[in-house]
Amino acid sequence: MKKLQIYKNLKVIVTGSTGFKGSWLCFWLSALNAKVVGIAFKPEKGSVIFKKLKLDKKIRQIYLDINNFKKLNEVIKREKPDIIFHLAAQSIVSFSYIQPLTTMITNVIGSANILESVRLNKIKNLVYITSDKCYLNDNRKTAYFESDVLGGEDPYSASKACAELAFQTYDKSFFNKKGKLNYATTRAGNVIGGGDMKKNRIVPDVIKSIQNKNKLIIRNPNATRPWQHVLEPLSGYLTLGCLLIDKKLPISLQPHWNFGPNNSNSKRVIQVARKIISLWGIDKKIIISKKNEFKESKLLMLSNRKAKKELNWHPRLNFEETIKLTVDWYKSFFLNRNLEVTTTEQIEYYSNK
Repeated sequence: MKKLQIYKNLKVIVTGSTGFKGSWLCFWLSALNAKVVGIAFKPEKGSVIFKKLKLDKKIRQIYLDINNFKKLNEVIKREKPDIIFHLAAQSIVSFSYIQPLTTMITNVIGSANILESVRLNKIKNLVYITSDKCYLNDNRKTAYFESDVLGGEDPYSASKACAELAFQTYDKSFFNKKGKLNYATTRAGNVIGGGDMKKNRIVPDVIKSIQNKNKLIIRNPNATRPWQHVLEPLSGYLTLGCLLIDKKLPISLQPHWNFGPNNSNSKRVIQVARKIISLWGIDKKIIISKKNEFKESKLLMLSNRKAKKELNWHPRLNFEETIKLTVDWYKSFFLNRNLEVTTTEQIEYYSNK
C-alpha cells in the first residue's frame, strides 16, 4: 500500500491509542514512520496489546481523559498535528447498560471536545471514528448505507448516533466549507483480531475460555454479523486520511464512510466460535446461555459500496483468513513469541494481498 507512505514524518494524533484498534493503528503508523502522539487512558486491567507492542517506545503517549476539554485542547494546540484519528470511546454495548451516563459523556461530550479543539486550533484533517451501531436498526435483512437514518434504542447505539450528529453540526457550521474535504466520519463494526481482551465480546470470550480451560458460554448464538479483521477498517481509515491530506475528495461528497466486509463474511456468532475452536485444534463444548440481559440486534450489515467507489478501498480478507490471523496472533501471545514480529508480519501479509 504505497499510498500510505504519505504518513512518513507527519505528526499524527490518535485518541484511544491504548485500546485494541488504537494500538493496532499506532503500530501501523509507527511502521510508516509517522510521528505519532497517543491520547488515551492508561491501558485497562487485563489489556495486553499496548504493552506487548512496546508502543510506549514507538510513540509519544499522553495519558488524559478526552472529557477534560482544557487538558485535551492544550495538547492539540501544542502538538499541531497534520491529522487526528479519533478512536477514543466507551466501546462495549453491555457496559452501556451498566454505565449509560459514562457512555454518553465519553462518546458524545468527549467526541464534541475533539471537534471543538479541531475548530479552535484549525487542525487541517480529521478522521472521526464512530460505529456501525449509529444507524437506527430496523431489523432489515439488507445493508445500511451512509445516508440511512441515525439512531439507537440502547445507550451505546444512541451515543454513537449522537456523536455523528455532533460531527454533522460542526461540519455544516464550521468544517468543509469550500474546496476539498478535510474532515470525515467512518463507521465500522464487529472488528476482531489479536489483542482484544474486552469482556462480553465473542472472540476474547472464546480465547479466554480456551486458555483458562473454562466453560464457553455464549449468548445470541444465531445473531449474524459481518466479521472483519482489524486491519480492514484501519486500512480504510488510513486510506481516507491519505485522500484528506492530499485534498483528493471533492466538497460535493457527503463526508461519511462505511468500512465493512463483503457479505460472504456475515456469519452467525456460533460459527465464529466453532471456527476459532477448530483452528485452535481442540475439542470444546459450547454452552448456549438462556439469559439475555440486554437487547442486541440480530442482524446488522454495512454497505461498503461508497468506499469502493470513492476511495478505491476494498476488503481483502475472507472469513477463513480473518479468523486464522486472529487465532495466530493469540497463539503467539500465549506462546510468548515476539508480538511486534507477529503484528508486523500480519500487516505485511494484508498489505501485499
